[in-house]
Parts: sequence; C-alpha cells; structure tokens
Amino acid sequence: MGRGDGTGRIVSPPGADDTGTGILHVDMDAFYASVAVLDDPTLRGKPIIIGASEGRGVVSSASYEARRFGVRSAMPVGQALRLCPTAIVVSPRFDRYVELSREVMGIFRDVTPLVEPLSIDEAFLDVRGARRLWGSPGVIAHTLRERVRGQTGLVCSIGVAATKHVAKMASTISKPDGLLIVAEPDTAAFLAPRSVRALWGVGPKASAALESRGIFTVADVLASSRSVLDRALGPAMGERVWHLSRGIDAREVDTTRVEKSIGHEETFHTDIADTGVLHVELRRLADRVGARLRKHGVEAATISIKVRFSDFSTLTRSRTLPDPSAVGQRIGDAAIDLFDAIDRPLPVRLVGVRAEKLRAATAGLALWDDDEEWRRVESALDDAAARFGHGAITRAALLGSPRGGGTLPSHPRPPSTEP
Repeated sequence: MGRGDGTGRIVSPPGADDTGTGILHVDMDAFYASVAVLDDPTLRGKPIIIGASEGRGVVSSASYEARRFGVRSAMPVGQALRLCPTAIVVSPRFDRYVELSREVMGIFRDVTPLVEPLSIDEAFLDVRGARRLWGSPGVIAHTLRERVRGQTGLVCSIGVAATKHVAKMASTISKPDGLLIVAEPDTAAFLAPRSVRALWGVGPKASAALESRGIFTVADVLASSRSVLDRALGPAMGERVWHLSRGIDAREVDTTRVEKSIGHEETFHTDIADTGVLHVELRRLADRVGARLRKHGVEAATISIKVRFSDFSTLTRSRTLPDPSAVGQRIGDAAIDLFDAIDRPLPVRLVGVRAEKLRAATAGLALWDDDEEWRRVESALDDAAARFGHGAITRAALLGSPRGGGTLPSHPRPPSTEP
C-alpha cells in the first residue's frame, strides 16, 4: 500500500488491461502545496507546509518532500517545523484553490456528465458511457491526466476499476502522479494483500478491533466468518467490510451528492481563556457556516462544536435544533450554549462550529417564523458579500484584529462550475 509520503506507490504499465472497468477516482496530488508551487516555481522540489506562518495554526497540506519527514495534515505547524526545520511555510489561499478546482472539475465534465465531487480536489467519474467518444476507461484516464497537467499545470493520480471503492484504493496506491488500473477479473488478487486499514470507511477504531482478532489484511477478512466480523465491528459495519473485501460495492456515481456537513474551525495565535472573546469567535464561525448553508440551499438539523485546549486535549459536543436552520444567529446561539456547558480547565487553542444532518431548505413554509428578522438581516449580508466581498458588512462584535491563523474550511467542497 502506498503511503502518504509517496513511497511504495504502484502504477500500471502503458496499455494495461482495463476489462470490466468504468469508474475513475481522480485525486489531485498535494493540491494546496501544488498550487503554491504553480504560483511560485522556485518552491518546486522543496518541503512546503500550507498553514499559518506564525506557527500556531495547523497544517492544511504539505508537499511530498515535507511528508517524508513525518509532516501530515492537521498537525500543529510548530510540530511540523520541528520535524522538518527546512520547510517553507506558505499561507493558505482558498480563493485560488476554488478557482483551480472549478477549472479541474470543468475538465472532468467535458469528458462525462457523471461526476461526483468528493471534495475540492477529488472526484469520481463514471465513464462507461463515454467509450465511443473518448476510448476505453484506461485511455480516458491517461487523457485526463494529460489534460489536467496541460491546462492547469497541476498533477493528479487516477484509479480505474469496476467499483468506486476499488478505484479509490487504486488512486491512493498510485500517488503521486500515477495511474493504476485494476481490471475487474483482477479485483480479488488486488484486494487480498491490502491492509484492512485501506478499506474505505474503516477508521482507526475499526481497524484496531479487527487487528486485535488477528485480521490484518483483506485476505484475513475473507478467511473470517461473518459472526467474527459482526462481533468486532457491529452488524452494519461487519456487513460492509464483508462486501468491500470481496470487491462488492453497489454505489453508483452520484451527481447530486449533498454535503453531509459544513463546518469551520479556527486555531488561535495565542491560547484564549476569556469567555467573552471565545463567544465572539464562535459567533464568527457560526456566521460563516450559516452563509455556506444558505449558499448551498440547505439547513442543518444538528449543530456541533469542537474545542481544543492548550494541552491539545479535544472534545466535541452537539445538539439537535428545534427546527432545521441556516440562520447564523440560531447556529451561534446553539454553539455558545454547547460551549458554556463544558468544563474548561485550560485556555482554548482551537474552536470549531459544524452544521450536520443537512436537508433542503424549507424557509417560509411555517405559519410563523421566529427567525424572520434575522433571515432578513442575513440575506442582506449575503447580498453585500456577493457585491462587495466577504467582510464588507459584519457584526460590530466581530470587528477587530483577527485572532486566528486563517485556517481553511474543514472538508471544503468544490465550487459549482457555473461562472
């Protein structure tokens, strides 16, 4: 299995068999760091950390040169610099990432309308209906890699397989700058030696539960009974792992995929103990979450917060709203209530606000609306942001010098390809 630093990668030779395939998983390589190199070619070949230069933020991305020193996403920048003292820290430029993501997704949609973006830098493509126009899936993948490189200057890795799960595994193994094709008849042989940690959706806890029972590889899963898997993981996850280990994945490429959650978090330049200041920061994050909800035409049924203390201990809390909402004021109220209910033995290093259990917006359908006035205010803020840019008009309480490290939205989605 290829590792996050690019060692152990496997790629297909030219003309590799693509019998029975039709699903592509395309993943941009170290996207944020690659954009930094694109904009400043003097950075090429150097260890790069994308994050707050002050050292209080977290790593949003890192070049492969930095990853080989142990640098990884979500690591404190200070720790990353201790691991890789020669690394160059580059501040995030989210608008630039959005611009290039839009261009890349447009290239995908030139090949097939069946594109399912997973994040700002990766997507599934169903190319089974594009054979007559563009060639076999393997040929299409090769062409896509050349087009992305030629039109944007960026590099991507692609996995080609019969199912989404195997395609995603293949793209991971081929990184960076690789193409790995798994023909349908070769699926079982491809999966058997892979770690259970490589199975899509098997996180650290699930993998630890399997490994404690001597199940380390997919071949070990195949040799285990369903009852063993169910006891280790629970019936639902046990069934899922049983199917995935056999290459069974009925999920289709979904062009209408909706975000499961929308969140923002901020790492502060200095740890904060002042409750009033932390309330202001939660309001700021809640307003940003609300704006993104409204932009996507969705509402949240559940609000959660994340709090990281100065000793790096982290906790989360959530609550279900009386009615789903995209109103920043309502989201902020819930976030602050959750925050005030927790014990805070230490100053706070990071706070985050997340909207979950999203559904299509239904504003205006109720007989009365307790948030009607706030909806009007926030609609005006949205209009002002569209005309003059974000931050042109804001709450008076949010004015003042930024306290955070300018971290990026968590799990940012790609923008629409519409201009």
